[in-house]
Amino acid sequence: MRYFEKISFEQFKKDIKDDINLYDNYLLPKRATKNSAGYDFYAINDIIIKPNEIVKIPTGYKAVFNSDEALLLIMRSSLGFKYNLRLTNQVGLIESDYYNNESNEGHLWLSIQNEGDKEVIISKNKAYCQGVFIKYLITDDDNVTNIRKGGLGSTDRRDEK
Repeated sequence: MRYFEKISFEQFKKDIKDDINLYDNYLLPKRATKNSAGYDFYAINDIIIKPNEIVKIPTGYKAVFNSDEALLLIMRSSLGFKYNLRLTNQVGLIESDYYNNESNEGHLWLSIQNEGDKEVIISKNKAYCQGVFIKYLITDDDNVTNIRKGGLGSTDRRDEK
């Protein structure tokens, strides 16, 4: 089972804006064609990124997927190629236990840097990033039992179970 859903309105108010109309009408990720690997992420509002600027973007999304899968967040290649935009961490790696974590409900955020020499505007409802679900493997001698305690960067804070 895998799907995207909106964060709660309470989390939306905290991270984005207290605007129920905006909340009710922003787009969930979807694939553009039947052979697309990635689910396009759409801008909730206009995003303006000046040259050499880094902008942190709340997506309004969280993702549910199987425990042997990961979600990769990747800049749309056209934005990187045409405008020299990049995710500051190059590729985001989201684990399944990030969903509904105690810190932020599993709200997916992106950090984009404009390494070009022109201001870039990503208009509301335009695709700017992609999420790709992948299966991953573990070693035969893996015996990790730690449990996530929080949101972004929280795998350093965990409890043994």
